[in-house]
Amino acid sequence: MSELNNIALKILKNGKGILAADESTATMTKRLDSVNVASTPENRLLFREILFSSSSMTKCIGGVILYDETIKQETSKKNKIPELISEMGSTPGIKVDTGAKILAGSPDEKITEGLDGLRERLKEYYQLGAKFTKWRGVYSISDEFPSKLSINSNAHALARYAALVQESGMVPIVEPELLMDGNHSAKICFEKTSEIIKKCFEELILHKIDLTGVILKPNMILDGNNSTNKISGEEVANLTLKCLKESVPQEVPGIAFLSGGQSEIEATEHLNLINRINDTKFILTYSYGRALQQSALKFWSKDIKNKSGTQKIFNHRANMCSLAAQGNWSKDLEIQS
Repeated sequence: MSELNNIALKILKNGKGILAADESTATMTKRLDSVNVASTPENRLLFREILFSSSSMTKCIGGVILYDETIKQETSKKNKIPELISEMGSTPGIKVDTGAKILAGSPDEKITEGLDGLRERLKEYYQLGAKFTKWRGVYSISDEFPSKLSINSNAHALARYAALVQESGMVPIVEPELLMDGNHSAKICFEKTSEIIKKCFEELILHKIDLTGVILKPNMILDGNNSTNKISGEEVANLTLKCLKESVPQEVPGIAFLSGGQSEIEATEHLNLINRINDTKFILTYSYGRALQQSALKFWSKDIKNKSGTQKIFNHRANMCSLAAQGNWSKDLEIQS
């Protein structure tokens, strides 16, 4: 096994998943504003340090995706944040794209930027302790979108990113996200997601990527959030697994789903149902942001000094996701004492 494959498996194995704590300052400010907490560097660090020092980090969180601000911060005990994450038994990672911008030639769609100067930034992040990275391509869905231009352009950017990341000795997370926004059916979501993922791997192979050292972070197959005809959780699981079987090469070690606007319970339940029927060699787990953090954030906002109470909420959510990644979750386990 390659070193990249070892890193990927360490992040994903044994019911572990990924904590996506890579919100940009602007996004984190919106989250903190929503719970009436001032978005200062100190408060952003305080909340994240509470999560990163929680007991569930050791058995539930195999990797943490950081933002540029956070990977360079120190904890209250003057440790570097990546050191804290490593000490807890997890693996530090870093978001390296610089965001989705208007796609020239199709102004209603987005192209992710950040390739300029990436090789140099990767060297810095590696020195800071990062072992894996993330880049997100984002796709709108409607009668005319995503266009071939959007699908091809984002796949090419994801592949160029992945090549530079593996060159620097880190594992790339490839995240092609088809947004939930709209009234589209799950059938359309399935068709478009399949097309997007297949194109991504076509480009990854063209760029000579070691697929055993890649983690895919896709959306699940869902109806649009404005759809009036919602499919069942079992149908979500069946369609999602079918999509992956038909679109993802066997060499890929694991797939860590994004939550994409699902509630904490929805994201956990769907992951559990997918794993109950998983008859592939893929590890199927989670790379959740809000679906791991939201309840903890709400609790913390009432008293930002209540570390143990916040950690209890986070530990519960992480434990639930870990059980779901093994197909062992049930709704009655959600009742907390």
